[in-house]
Amino acid sequence: MNNVFLYGKNSADIEPLILGAGFTIVKENPDFIISYGGDGTMMKAEAEFPGIPKILLRNSQICKKCSILSNPDVLTRVREGRYTIEKLMKLQIQAGDKILHGINDIIIHNQDARHAIRYSVQVNDKNIGSEIIGDGLVIATPFGSTGYYRSITDSYFELGIGLAFNNSTEQSDHIVLKEDSVIKINIVRGPIIIYADNQSDEIIISEKEHVVVSKSPLIAQVVIPTVRG
Repeated sequence: MNNVFLYGKNSADIEPLILGAGFTIVKENPDFIISYGGDGTMMKAEAEFPGIPKILLRNSQICKKCSILSNPDVLTRVREGRYTIEKLMKLQIQAGDKILHGINDIIIHNQDARHAIRYSVQVNDKNIGSEIIGDGLVIATPFGSTGYYRSITDSYFELGIGLAFNNSTEQSDHIVLKEDSVIKINIVRGPIIIYADNQSDEIIISEKEHVVVSKSPLIAQVVIPTVRG
C-alpha cells in the first residue's frame, strides 16, 4: 500500500518529499492519489480518479479536508498506517443519456446571462412550490455547502442535499433535503448549462426537457491521518 500517483499543478516539486517518506511514485494502479493543492485540486483528482483514496497535501489557502499536520508529517503517518478513511457523498445528475458526478455541487445555470430561465422542481415526485424564474440553482453536498451554496444562502449544512435558488423569484432561497431524495428539475424555458464541481465537462439542454439529481452510487475517499499518537 505504498504506490502513489501525484496530482496537482506543482506536484513535481514534492517528488523528493514523497520518495523520502517511503512511497513509490507510479503511473497506473496506485494505492493512493496524492492531491497537492487545495479543494479545487482534490475535486479534479476525484473526477479523474474516482474512488481511489486521496491523500491531501496543502499547497493552497483553501483546503477544507487538509490535515492540520505539516505535509511531511501527513506522509509519515500514512506510510505507518496511522490514518482513517473518510467517505464523502457524491451527487449525480442525469440529462438524457448523459451523467455527471460531483463531490461538491451540481450547478444548473442559464446559458445566456441576459435571460432568466423558468423551471419547476419535484422532490420524490411531489411538486416543490410553483414555477421559478431565475438564473438557476445549486445542488450541494454537505462538503460543498460551504462554497457556492453558502454564497447564495449564507448558510451550510452537515447532512442531506441542499438546493439553493440562484437569483430567483422563489421566496425561500434554499431547502435542505434528505440525502436519499430524488430531485427532478423540469425546464420550462432554457437553454441551461450544467456543471459538476470544477470539471470541464458540461451538459447543455433546451426547454421542455428535464434533469434528475440524486445521491450518486459512487463515493469519494479521503485519507485522514491521525493527529495524535
